[in-house]
Amino acid sequence: MKVGFVGLGQMGKHMALNLASARHQLIVSDIRTDAFPEFQERGVKVTTDVRDVAEADIIFLSLPNGDVLKSALFGPSGMADCLRPGQIIIDTSTITYAATVQIAKDLDARGVIFLDAPVSGMEARAKDATLTFMCGGSRDTFETVQPLLAHMGNKILYMGGAGSGQLTKLINQLLFDINVAALAEILPMAAKMGLDPERVGEVVNSGTGRSYASEFFIPNILNGLFSAGYPMRAAYKDLVSGAEISANQGIPLPVLAAATATYQQALLKGHGDKDKGGMIHVFEELLGVQFRKTSAPIQ
Repeated sequence: MKVGFVGLGQMGKHMALNLASARHQLIVSDIRTDAFPEFQERGVKVTTDVRDVAEADIIFLSLPNGDVLKSALFGPSGMADCLRPGQIIIDTSTITYAATVQIAKDLDARGVIFLDAPVSGMEARAKDATLTFMCGGSRDTFETVQPLLAHMGNKILYMGGAGSGQLTKLINQLLFDINVAALAEILPMAAKMGLDPERVGEVVNSGTGRSYASEFFIPNILNGLFSAGYPMRAAYKDLVSGAEISANQGIPLPVLAAATATYQQALLKGHGDKDKGGMIHVFEELLGVQFRKTSAPIQ
């Protein structure tokens, strides 16, 4: 079986490297060549032309956003016209639910099978092949590709029809965003009221206020580190997708709307290159405090 992989970025590179152990003929593609040597050492074919990947029976995509994904598939130099009926496209990117449903329809019209399979887990889990996959599409397709997904993740879930994987990923991401926005709002209040940030962090992360967001971000915030996670500017698409569903389906999401406002303020204030922990700057600047260790650098 020939397997293709498009997108060798922060996550895709490690996913594709793990896939290289699947004993299938693999071809990988990216517009940048930085990661190519690691694949060539393993005897994997590399290319900068995404159309070369269209020769594969199953093609994975790991791309930064919906526009890039659509270009790789349907753009002037995209692979769509090179695809043949019966091929399987598996999108592990994080894009909007609406875009996913439309892409599935467009590929189906060409006889190409589509599975949305976004992942949960950061770079370390991509390296360790311990990602969680949430899959949307036909169950038969899911069962066909599950052995390949098992080379990249240890929790592989079938969620339903086309778009269900992205929708599930979105639910998880929006809850995460709300958690981080809450930390950004409340922790500076603690500093403003004269509490010691380190001790507050200890209490939160050992008490009922803890969450994955607090466990990941509080130590980094205390140390003035805001580059350990995905940049806010790139991650904003999740909030756009949430707002889109809220508007189209008439579903009120007031807490998410409030978290989105904090996120937007952080972007407008120039913190888009920071990870989501950087949202704390909004309220730190408002209150004139910093939630840091005494010896932490000022950022």
